[in-house]
Amino acid sequence: MIAALLSLLLVAAPAPAVAHAGCGGHELIVPRQMAAPTDVASQSQIKDPQQQCTPYQYPRIAAIQANYPTIWQTATIPAADTAARELFARINATVNEKLPNAGLKPAAGPPGLPNYDRSDPDCWWTWQGCSTPNPSLGIPADVVRIPEPNSLGMTVDDGPNCSQNAFYDFLREQNQKVSMYYIGSNVMIWPLQAMRGHQDGHEICVHTWSHQAMTSLTNEQVFAELYYTRQIIKDLMGFTSRCWRPPQGDVDNRVRLIAAGLNLTNILWIEDSNDWRANVAGSAVTPADVDRRYQGVIDQAKGGNYSTQGTILLSHQSTNYTMSTLMKWLPQLKAAFAHVVPVASGMNWTTPYAESNFTYPSFAQIIANQSASAPGSVSASGPSASVSIGGNNAAASGSVTGTASRSGAPSGSGAGSAASSSRAAGWRSSEVGTGGVVLAAVLAWAAL
Repeated sequence: MIAALLSLLLVAAPAPAVAHAGCGGHELIVPRQMAAPTDVASQSQIKDPQQQCTPYQYPRIAAIQANYPTIWQTATIPAADTAARELFARINATVNEKLPNAGLKPAAGPPGLPNYDRSDPDCWWTWQGCSTPNPSLGIPADVVRIPEPNSLGMTVDDGPNCSQNAFYDFLREQNQKVSMYYIGSNVMIWPLQAMRGHQDGHEICVHTWSHQAMTSLTNEQVFAELYYTRQIIKDLMGFTSRCWRPPQGDVDNRVRLIAAGLNLTNILWIEDSNDWRANVAGSAVTPADVDRRYQGVIDQAKGGNYSTQGTILLSHQSTNYTMSTLMKWLPQLKAAFAHVVPVASGMNWTTPYAESNFTYPSFAQIIANQSASAPGSVSASGPSASVSIGGNNAAASGSVTGTASRSGAPSGSGAGSAASSSRAAGWRSSEVGTGGVVLAAVLAWAAL
């Protein structure tokens, strides 16, 4: 377990970098505060990255932790969770009926499956970017772009990151909302950081429990990876996400069917910053390569490539470097595109969560709000719609069911970026946790 945590826990290195710079680019020098944060407001005020990444105990997590899989291990359904087992049984029956011969893919991706049918019957995105499953399956196409012309759907994977305050502060200063794809294990470890994303008005989506190649997992593991990430978001923030993204885009029809049974819409991308590959041992990708990726997106926007429909860009908050790099390029992206918005707004999904009393700005509303200097936030109406910092209005684990896919999902989509979907052995641990990993933090959190 400790080995898995060491390879995957997201902790930004304390070395000086742009993401932790204050006004004028100077490093922020603050007294080390010893008091542990107790709410989002107190956690958000911490400027020292090392202090941000000091483990803390949050009462709501302590109360429900036993209901969840072990952090950073492949998720399975706990024996006592009968509601989840019943829901999985129904979804699994549908998968077996519609795809009786569906099998698992190797975690290494296509190189490990040389005899895979080149006609791609499984619509395996990792193979060649397939994002439109056979209509006979009754599941929607993946979302790979937003329809609004000259617009960018901004997405950030792998959060929450314990040292994200400077990054989130920057997004506030820019009055910029994005779509955040949260890893369930990270939410368990850093709940206050996770809740800040919602309080700041970002769209919150599922990015699995332990960040693995989803097509390599069994049906139960796929279900649990999605279900418990969705559930911890519900328990902490009071709403049920209906959007998800597979790590590395690794999805096929079997995984899509399971996700659809949980009412989750798959969000992929056209443009890939490739930021997570830079500064990684064994990777040939350099920061200069990442800069060229960002510049390429900007050049395409200025050249009119998105004049008829927008696009979606993949970035990460997995390390100090990835956050710093997005901070560097975001103003230029905003200058090149007419609008930079979260995917929900770009798709005009004004009720992106299962609870209809949580509302989100439409495309017209969010671009109008972007002209204001004060940061906006997600709104909600009704007695149970307020953000539940302590989880008071959260449903019990296993209480949420869903079988219908999101209405309004596009019937067709682009081919995606097949070139960015290549795999190599060990990619799961290389994308997440490339910052300095702190063993003391892992051990301290486990002891809380």
